[in-house]
Amino acid sequence: MTSPTDVSPTERRALDGLRESGIAFEVTRHGPVRSLAEAAAARGVAPARVLKTIVVRRGDDDFLFVLVPGDRQISWPRLRALLGVSRLSLPDKEVAREVTGYERGTITPFGSLRAWPVVADARVAGAGRVSIGAGGHGVAATVDGDDLVRVLDAQVADVTDEAGSS
Repeated sequence: MTSPTDVSPTERRALDGLRESGIAFEVTRHGPVRSLAEAAAARGVAPARVLKTIVVRRGDDDFLFVLVPGDRQISWPRLRALLGVSRLSLPDKEVAREVTGYERGTITPFGSLRAWPVVADARVAGAGRVSIGAGGHGVAATVDGDDLVRVLDAQVADVTDEAGSS
């Protein structure tokens, strides 16, 4: 178990953001994982309940977070339609870190350097317990999906496809 003094600054920022949100959460720390199935097992949730926080760029200095269930991927046509834009992109890892304060694989809306808008896939609401990154590799927070959507003021929409589909 990691002691509080071993917590990285980014993890501390994420956990502070979670505490400030007022929602109940449980922190899970685990070693490196090589797959979604391993991450889900380590966190005690189904793979569909491991949420990826994807940073998406709409334009210059205009980003948002998309919460995507682990077994799904963004449907770019549906996300563009929802946002009313013709183009979206994924920033490179340096830009993602610059605009959130987190490395890829640790990104969370909680404690982000800026409070970007959040879109949550429709499967997050009503999902029960979900696991979201908490600012460090192998660190996650388990929260209620409805609470997550509410405190992030997330726009909920069907914006994903099954992983591996076109």
